[in-house]
Amino acid sequence: MSHLHTSAERCKLPRVFWQSIEQLGLDPSLIQQHAQLPHDLHLNESAFVSTHQLFAVWNAIEVLSADPAFAIKMVRDTPSAKHKLAFLTALYAADFRDGLARLARFQRLCSPDKLCIDEREGTVSLTIQWPSGTGPAPYLSVEACFALALELGRRGTGKHIEPLSLSLRRPQQMLETHSSYFACPILYGAARDELILRTSDIGLAFLEHNPEVLHMMTPGLTTAIRAIEAPVGFCEQAIEVLKRALAGGRPSLQFLARELLQSERTLQRRLACEGTTFSALLNEARRQVGLLLLADTGLELKEVAYLLGYEDVNSFHRAFRQWEKISPTQWRRFNA
Repeated sequence: MSHLHTSAERCKLPRVFWQSIEQLGLDPSLIQQHAQLPHDLHLNESAFVSTHQLFAVWNAIEVLSADPAFAIKMVRDTPSAKHKLAFLTALYAADFRDGLARLARFQRLCSPDKLCIDEREGTVSLTIQWPSGTGPAPYLSVEACFALALELGRRGTGKHIEPLSLSLRRPQQMLETHSSYFACPILYGAARDELILRTSDIGLAFLEHNPEVLHMMTPGLTTAIRAIEAPVGFCEQAIEVLKRALAGGRPSLQFLARELLQSERTLQRRLACEGTTFSALLNEARRQVGLLLLADTGLELKEVAYLLGYEDVNSFHRAFRQWEKISPTQWRRFNA
C-alpha cells in the first residue's frame, strides 16, 4: 500500500547506507523484498520512505543477517569519506561537543529521529527521540545511532573514547562485538536506550577542524533542514521532487510516481483529488527553479532555458510571461 509522507516522518536511505550493507555481504534487494519495498529502492538516491518502512528495513537487516552487531559493523567499517554528509560535516567541527550538535541537526536530512544531548554535571546523556506514534525503534537503528556518535568522537579526536555506560532495550545476550566496540558496562533489557559519555571527552578538540569548510558546507544543509522542518503537503512534496530532477532533463509522470513510491494510476488519482495535474506541478517546479536561476546573473537566458528542460529560449520566454506577466530580462532587471 502506498504511504504518504508528512514532513515529520520523511526518511531517506542514501546510497552510502546500502553500500555499507553490501560491504558486509548482505544483498539490498533481499532486504527490500523482506521489508515489502520496491526492489530497486537502493538505486534511487532521492526516494523517501515512511518511518514504518524504515523500521521494516532495519528489522529485515537483523533477520537476514542474523547478526545483532550488524549496525555497529556498518558504522565502524565505513571509511569517513563514505559516510553520510551529516557525519562528514561534523568531522570538521571544533570539538566533540560541536560535532555532536552538528550531527544531531544534520541527521534530520535523512531521518525524523532526534539525537538528544543532555549535558549534566560531569556526564552527557545521549538518547533518541522519534515522533510520537512511531512505536519502539528497532534495536539495530538505535545501535547505529549510538555507534555513529561514538565513531564521530573517536575519529574526530584521534582518541579511543570510552563511554561511561550504555543502556539498551535489547534483551540480555552475550554480545562480544557490543562489548569490545563500546568498551563500557552495558545494561541489556533496560527501560530506554541511553549512552552516557564523560563531559571531559566531549570537550576534546577535533584534529580536522576547518571553519572554512564548515562555512562552505553548512548553508545548503541548513536550508535543506528548514525545508524539512516546514509543513509539507502532498503537492509541495511532489514539486520538490520535480525541482531536484530538472537538472537531469524533463521529468515524467512515471519518474514522479517512482520517486513517491506509488503507481502512476494512484498518483494521477491523488493529483485529481488535490485539484491539480502532473503538468501543473511540473510548471510550478520550473517556475520556482527558474526564478532561482535567473537570480544568478552569470547564467545566460539560453542556459536557464536549457536547465529547465525547454528546447529553446522562446518556449521559456512564453512560459515565463505566463508565470510573472513580464519577460525574463525585465524580471532580472527589476530584481538585480
